[in-house]
Amino acid sequence: MRILVAEDDPVSEQLLTTFLRRWDHEPVVCRTGPEAWEALQRPDAPRMAILDWMMPELEGPEVARRLREREAGASEPAYLILLTALDSPADIVAGFEAGADDYVTKPFNKDELRARVRVGARVLDLRHSLAERVRELERALAQNRTLRGLLPICSYCKKIRDDRNYWTEVESYLAQISEAEFSHGVCPDCYDRHLRPAIDELRAEKERRAAGG
Repeated sequence: MRILVAEDDPVSEQLLTTFLRRWDHEPVVCRTGPEAWEALQRPDAPRMAILDWMMPELEGPEVARRLREREAGASEPAYLILLTALDSPADIVAGFEAGADDYVTKPFNKDELRARVRVGARVLDLRHSLAERVRELERALAQNRTLRGLLPICSYCKKIRDDRNYWTEVESYLAQISEAEFSHGVCPDCYDRHLRPAIDELRAEKERRAAGG
């Protein structure tokens, strides 16, 4: 997974990138707050970010706050971990209120960092699965709304006029807009109206031939 690392201290940056690569992640390094903010706005932005609290020009909590405002309503928001030497309850609360999902205190323990990154990855996977499920439901609802709409149908041959203004058989039209499959049968009314007379006529013809023979 690509993980943005926003850290202005060279030693901390080196440690973070070394550990992330060791855990099979790809670090994307930024050394200032504005640089991190710009990277997180790109279409291919990493879905997880480790933001140092104190950075030049733009601090980590402000980057988080701006990103949350930009992501408002998004189904798959980024997962943000704040890296900070501040560990008072007030500071921790301030970081969460800014939009962070988690935090790690400096100097960080690599095992704790790895565990928190793993939690973030699981959360991102869950968000992605839920977003996919929502999209599937929306597509299903859209199909349902289509079926409930006004459909022009021929009074004689019962063909339906589709969205391209072509007339097509009912089963062909439904197959285009849904995953329905069809099996053909004969309803009782049609059996009495169409099949029974033909069967009776064939039976009578057979009887006449037998009588004549």
